[in-house]
Amino acid sequence: MTIFQSMLLGLVQGLTEFLPISSSGHLVIVPYLLGWDIPAKDAFIYDVLVQVATLVAVIAYFRKELLQIIRGLYFGVISKAPLTDPHSRLGIFIVVATIPAGLIGILIKDIIEQAFDSPVLTAILLFGTAGLLIIAEKVGARNRKIDQMSWLDALVMGSFQALAVFPGISRSGSTITGGMLRNFEREGAARFSFLMSIPIMLAAGLLAFLDLLSIPDWTQSILVFIPGFIVAAVTGYLSIRWLLKFLMKGSLYIFAIYCVFAGLITIIISTLR
Repeated sequence: MTIFQSMLLGLVQGLTEFLPISSSGHLVIVPYLLGWDIPAKDAFIYDVLVQVATLVAVIAYFRKELLQIIRGLYFGVISKAPLTDPHSRLGIFIVVATIPAGLIGILIKDIIEQAFDSPVLTAILLFGTAGLLIIAEKVGARNRKIDQMSWLDALVMGSFQALAVFPGISRSGSTITGGMLRNFEREGAARFSFLMSIPIMLAAGLLAFLDLLSIPDWTQSILVFIPGFIVAAVTGYLSIRWLLKFLMKGSLYIFAIYCVFAGLITIIISTLR
């Protein structure tokens, strides 16, 4: 991998991790469309690093809320009343929402890994993301705020997050859809979507890092990957800020159209090749 490839893929990861258009799908499709033959070892190491970069971005953006949640959970446990404080309750709901994706990721890990080797399957799954976004706009009433969340709401959004273990199904897109189907406002659904991504991203990054340690001489390529890490972290932070503002008034249809377009282009190019 070259420094240019590292920075471009870092830009792709930073933008698409939080926009509802599937970062994992783009990391499969973009090198394929550009004809980049990146060695599997380099691709794996790079994917681990940019995952950590976007985790840094979401933690940095929500640092104040995360501190309130941690403080609320601490005092809630001490007082044996964790559900009375709104921040503590939100923290518990984040944990609850993490469970479905964690179970699915463990149970079908091999199937998921195989899906990452198929750009065409990834393109088809982008159509699935488009469908989810359209359903969210058509069905969601958007009359609830995130502080009205219940256990069932958290489980529903967590179940939708489990769909995103496959490349092409956007994690943010599926979880925002789950929130809007529970009648949350777009911006509130997105905010909870980003917060609930932290435990699953942290766990996935840790497991991937443990796998990374088993690869001989994995540190040799780090200098090439660092620019991509920085670009992914910065663009990830900016994309969170932009999307939350956009969703106050804008709809998800524009992202659905993009997913259909990206999927079609990939399938057409694959057919021509």
